[in-house]
This record gives sequence, C-alpha cells and structure tokens, in this order.
Amino acid sequence: MYLNRYMTSLSIVFSHRPLCLLAAILLWLPSCETLDRYDITMNDVPVYQAASVATVSGVEDMALAQCLQQTLNDDKAATFAALTSLNCSHGGITTLAGLAQFTGLKTLKLSGNRIRNLLVLERLVELEALWLDDNTVIDPIPVLRMAKIRQLDLSGNATLQCPASTEMRPQLVITLPKHCRS
Repeated sequence: MYLNRYMTSLSIVFSHRPLCLLAAILLWLPSCETLDRYDITMNDVPVYQAASVATVSGVEDMALAQCLQQTLNDDKAATFAALTSLNCSHGGITTLAGLAQFTGLKTLKLSGNRIRNLLVLERLVELEALWLDDNTVIDPIPVLRMAKIRQLDLSGNATLQCPASTEMRPQLVITLPKHCRS
C-alpha cells in the first residue's frame, strides 16, 4: 500500500520526465532488502527482473532434496552449479542419487546420515572437502579416487572396508574409523 502511494506520487512529480522517474526509482531501490522478489517495469518494459532460484528435481532422497532446495533458497542460487557448499548433516539421508547435478560443490557435509553408496560423488569433480562421519559407508574407493579432494572424514562408519595406504594420496587429510587405525 505504501509503495503504491509512493510510486504514484513519484509518477505525478516526474510525469514529464520519465528518465528522472527511472533515476529516482533506481536510487531508491538499493534500500529495499526484498528487491530480489520483485520485477520492475516502466510502461510495460522490464527495467529490473528478479533472479529466480533454481528448483531441485531429479533427487531421489526426499530429505536430500529438501536440504538442497533450502540451501538454494538461502543462497539465492539461480543454477545448481552456483551451489559451492552444502551441509545436510543429520538429515536422515539414505541415498545421494541426483546429487551429481550440483557440479559446483566444493564442500559437502553429510555427517550423521545413513549413506552407504558413494559412487555418485565421483561426478562431483570440484569437491575438496567431504564429511561422511557417522554413516553406513562400506566402500570408500569412489571418494579416494577424486582428484581434488583434500579433506575426508569417514570416522564412525563401523562397516567401512579399510583402504590400503597405497589407495590414499599423500595430500589427503583423512579421518578413518577406529577399526582402520590399527
């Protein structure tokens, strides 16, 4: 209501000078914290269009899909690749099917879930840090083969098949479960 009155009074003042009206609007806009929710037109011509947030699809696990969508909304990410960090710890996630679409991920926290299969993660080639502690991971090889991974936490995975030291790169900081440390 206030915005309509304000805009009406501005258009009366600047009715003979449309460029002045446009300048006044653009100067006023930075003070609006919610500008990203509105499209602005002048004489039905778009002057500013709000960026739309990407919508998650193709993710099998509902808990993972909800976490992804919330993170996209919070980050106002327009594309899946724009998402670089994700924390879906303690979310009840069981499968990562569909996560490979998020190719920009560099940091991924999935602690305290029920994740077993890591094959999907191989496609996240930009991933540098990964927390999979307290899950049900069995085979760590898919993530050990990742070229850019620098930090990996696999602690608390009681059924993990312990990797041989030859399967771990020297630059990888890895935390293994207790049964693999002896």
